[in-house]
Amino acid sequence: MRTLISSAFISLDGVVEGPGGEPEYRNSGWTFKDIEFVPEAYELKGTEQDEATAMLLGRVSYQAFSPVWPDMEEFTGYKAMPKYVVSTTLTDADLVTNWGETTILRSLDDVAALKNTDGGPIIIHGSASLNQHLADANLIDRYHLLVFPVLLGAGKRLFPATDKDAQKLRLVDSATYSNGIQKNVFDVIH
Repeated sequence: MRTLISSAFISLDGVVEGPGGEPEYRNSGWTFKDIEFVPEAYELKGTEQDEATAMLLGRVSYQAFSPVWPDMEEFTGYKAMPKYVVSTTLTDADLVTNWGETTILRSLDDVAALKNTDGGPIIIHGSASLNQHLADANLIDRYHLLVFPVLLGAGKRLFPATDKDAQKLRLVDSATYSNGIQKNVFDVIH
């Protein structure tokens, strides 16, 4: 079974919306505002590209990333790997042609089936709603979180607010950087 890894820039209060500058969010670009750039705080991102063998995205994140990421030098590792988009509305005609193999999955059952194939880790970027549904379905195996020292209040959250049994996590790696960012890597205990 493949490992499904959720990777996120997250505020201390759990918001993941608009970290890079999406214009429709009030606090857009919060990962850059008053946060000193410290290269070692982002080493996890390079490691993820080296270790992942596929990428999973929700429709909204796919539509945000697919026009930009294929031509970005810092994301070349993702260009070659297969990508999977969970959407009930996208068609093959909606997919970009310069980002490698992309497959549309229609349901969480399709994601569970993908996890049961041979291969290495599958990484999820962005995709707040998808992350919540995957967490509720107990499909996420690991979280790679870069926690920023900021409280944003309103915004899309990484974790669902579903009333459910407690989900146990095991901290397997952590670091704190001079700019206040914390790396927290958690395995989900199934």
